[in-house]
Parts: sequence; C-alpha cells; structure tokens
Amino acid sequence: MIAGMNEQDFIAYLIFGLILNFSFSIIFGVYLSKNIGMQDMIESKGNKEQPILVSLSLFIPFAKMLVTLYRVSILQFYFLNRGYSHKEFWIYMTTKNDV
Repeated sequence: MIAGMNEQDFIAYLIFGLILNFSFSIIFGVYLSKNIGMQDMIESKGNKEQPILVSLSLFIPFAKMLVTLYRVSILQFYFLNRGYSHKEFWIYMTTKNDV
C-alpha cells in the first residue's frame, strides 16, 4: 500500500495527474504563444532553470498540475490585473532574479 491505497490505484492517479499536467501545460503554452508570439517568446526567454522540487513533483500525483495552475494564477492576479502584459510575465518566469 502506498499512501493508504493499492499500488494500482496510486499508479492510476499518477498517470491521470501526468495527463492533466501535460494538458494544462500545453493549453497554457498555446495561450501564452498566442498572446506574446512565438518569435518574441524565443527572443525574450531567459536562462532560468526550474527548481528541483518542480522537477520532482512529477512523481506526486497532481502536484505538477497544481504548479501549472499556480503559474496561471500568478499571471492573472499579479500581472494582468495590475496592467502588466503577458510578455512581462514570460520574462518574469524565465529570468533569474539575482538580488
């Protein structure tokens, strides 16, 4: 048993979470590329690497999808509601903030 459920159920949740993650990530990527433009995204992409916890969240069911939804909420509440553009969000997400 893993986390109180059978291994087969856990693997099913894991696979379903990965499918949802890739679906949300693809939809979010298409949304950003429509609003920013592919060429602008390529030119303004920084060199920021994903934190190791985000990479490891693939192994926890639905965790990666929650990270994607968190990024969507940052875009909506912090950037778009304050008058910033999609491109400024893209730069914020892909550039290191060395302070």
